[in-house]
Amino acid sequence: MSTTSVESVLQTLREHGLRMTPQRRAIVAEIMSTSGHISPSDVARRVRERVPGVNPSTVYRTLDLLEELGVLSHAHLESGAEYHHSSEAGHVHLVCSKCGGDESLSVAEGERLKDLISRRSGFHPDLTHFAISGLCAKCRRTAQAGRAS
Repeated sequence: MSTTSVESVLQTLREHGLRMTPQRRAIVAEIMSTSGHISPSDVARRVRERVPGVNPSTVYRTLDLLEELGVLSHAHLESGAEYHHSSEAGHVHLVCSKCGGDESLSVAEGERLKDLISRRSGFHPDLTHFAISGLCAKCRRTAQAGRAS
């Protein structure tokens, strides 16, 4: 849904009987203008710069509602939940526990991992809603060099 405009999202919210407060408009505008991931606290901070006094609970309720409507998806990263446009949800997050770097596995690579888990345990994971923690290649090299000395 990356082509979804702010106005079309606001219209969808209106169709669900929701009022379009200045706070809600600012939250939707911030979310729709952001590419990649954004945390609820970042949304609140950015929106408060334009509309002082936005309550964090309003941000969380709006994010939940946008996810319910299929506009957003979220993933659980080490730092907490982060949201992104649903059209950007087709990947698996790999987050470095040391430097915080974030890489992605493609849908195809994620499907292979999902198939492996399913074959071994019968469990069918949803890999798009969480991150796999570990060490990125750079941090692994640094750690190995430190052990070698």
